Amino acid sequence: MPADAPDAKPPQRPHPWKVEGVPPSPAPGGPKRPRSSWVRFGGMLVVLLALNWIISSFFLAPPERAPVSYTFFLTQVQGDNVAEITSTADTIEGQFKKEVAYTPTGDTKSEQVDRFTTQRPSFADDDLFSQLQADNVPVNANPPDAPAPIWQQLLIGFGPTILLVALFIWISRRMAGGGGGGGVLGSFGKSRAKLYQPESGPRTTFADVAGIQEVEQEVTEIVDFLREPGKYRKLGAQIPHGVLLSGPPGTGKTLLARAVAGEAQVPFFSISASEFIEAIVGVGASRVRDLFDQAKKVAPSIIFIDELDAIGRARGSAQSLGGNDEREQTLNQILTEMDGFTGSEGVVVLAATNRSEVLDPALLRPGRFDRRVVVSPPDLAGRRAILVVHTRGVPVAPGVDLDGIAASTPGMVGADLKNLVNEAALLAARRGHDQVRNNDFTDALEKIVLGTVRGLMLTPDEKERTAFHESGHALLGMLTPGADPVRKISIIPRGQALGVTFQSPSSDRYGYSKQYLMGRIIGALGGRAAEQVVFGDETTGAESDLDQVSNIARQMVGRWGMSDAIGPVTVLPPPGQESPFGDGVAPATKELIDAEVRKIVDECYAEALSLLRSHRPQLDSLAHRLLQTETLDEADAYAAAGINPAEAPGAVARGEAPGSTPAPGIPHPVSADSNPSNGVPTPTSS
Repeated sequence: MPADAPDAKPPQRPHPWKVEGVPPSPAPGGPKRPRSSWVRFGGMLVVLLALNWIISSFFLAPPERAPVSYTFFLTQVQGDNVAEITSTADTIEGQFKKEVAYTPTGDTKSEQVDRFTTQRPSFADDDLFSQLQADNVPVNANPPDAPAPIWQQLLIGFGPTILLVALFIWISRRMAGGGGGGGVLGSFGKSRAKLYQPESGPRTTFADVAGIQEVEQEVTEIVDFLREPGKYRKLGAQIPHGVLLSGPPGTGKTLLARAVAGEAQVPFFSISASEFIEAIVGVGASRVRDLFDQAKKVAPSIIFIDELDAIGRARGSAQSLGGNDEREQTLNQILTEMDGFTGSEGVVVLAATNRSEVLDPALLRPGRFDRRVVVSPPDLAGRRAILVVHTRGVPVAPGVDLDGIAASTPGMVGADLKNLVNEAALLAARRGHDQVRNNDFTDALEKIVLGTVRGLMLTPDEKERTAFHESGHALLGMLTPGADPVRKISIIPRGQALGVTFQSPSSDRYGYSKQYLMGRIIGALGGRAAEQVVFGDETTGAESDLDQVSNIARQMVGRWGMSDAIGPVTVLPPPGQESPFGDGVAPATKELIDAEVRKIVDECYAEALSLLRSHRPQLDSLAHRLLQTETLDEADAYAAAGINPAEAPGAVARGEAPGSTPAPGIPHPVSADSNPSNGVPTPTSS
């Protein structure tokens, strides 16, 4: 047929993606799929309604009336015990005022009668009506046992079943997230993933991602493959089935996944791993099948599963309650869909997790998550780039120094920096500024790092003790070789602390030396040592300091091999990964660890006392100056202590290699409230 004929059909564009295992769509007008679930549901509904009607008929039927003799009836009339009667022909039905005992003729057993029926003999010539009128007994003409109104019969006959069915439908729709097709019974297994189409509005792109350029390059290849699959196929290359993004919270894993979908211009299914799990067994696996079926039909497409560790934990681990529970069934279905008997070409799975170490090995093998990308906290240049991205929609004053702000935020991740910009904007609006100024950023950083100022009035004695406590931290930070510079000292109560000493490194670090860690312990013990030197006793203000001291010393001995007695071995698990079934460490080794920890802490405490006693005039000068101003910045703190920052032992002997992020388990700087996972700098608190 010519192309310009009236009945010519437009040429169909062949689908470039081969998806195995997906049944073809039924042809128009062809046979429809059987609706067996609806048939079963309808049959069950009819049975329930019929059963409900039969049961309710017993409740709607009036109770039976006891037949009594007419003579007995006349006796009760004369005794004024008749409440009301209804007469139809010779039949009299009614109710006594109170129950009476009646013995039927020919029977020896009496029964209590309340509702009665009797027959008036045709030859009776008594004046019954006059007697009833004299006793004010109502005489009715309507049938006393007439059926209930039709609306009551329908309400009682069908109401409970209809209510039960409505409740069942409501629960099924709630559990299925309002899923549509598949019928009421089939909606439990519908996937609740959100679908974002390329034409659905503004999409996130790589221009919105900053500070993780090396990770960006890892996923750019996936975008290029989804755009131009032919370039790779002619060389025999295959797209990775899955890409696992791992790293601390807030580093931008979810944002990066959205950027991949935005750049590739393909359908993007987003779901949290916990949304697969329900109380009903088998629902999780059914939702996984439905999600991959939807993604295959619109391939090429991307599936993003957030917090994968919720269902991807290693099977048979301590967290597993059984060998075939709902969580494991869901995991098995994901393994099958990613690389099972049927293929899923054109569907790329992106997943994000904060705990890749607990995932099942079958998930991480090639053919499933072929590529694993670690998203680390940004370095100095990365933080600067992230601040630029987050300040694009914020009116920033000309004098704002983003380089200085980036240098003051070592260890912060993208979410922290976004929160910093937002807090600065809120503070500027509260102060009535038209633009966000530099002091708005610095004050917002202090609020995040040091805590919110509390309206707490300290007594003069408590204020003096707090001043010496914080001065002890600060002075040891200035005198200890390799210690981080002191940035700020304050005795204004913030958060849960009565005072704070803020230290942060001049440059990012990759690792920590034993000398630096010993200096950190000495600095953390400075508050307690200052109280001992000045007042001769200790207070509870050093609680958070001692927690951090114990944590650092224990990791030095048990994880990093910095003890001659233990040697270069790891005998303690990382924080937060302790097993409830024991750690496999011998009791004698634990005693040795405790002894080595105590030895390190005792040596550092002795050094702290020695330094403060030999520099007592500087300690007094710094504390008195702090009592006058309540807050000292870096320049004022060094000047009050009489120490030149450029010639301080900490600056001269620092000698640490610059890096990007703190080592795991060691926060920046000394603080009990610091977060080992992301290294956000937090203060020493008293």
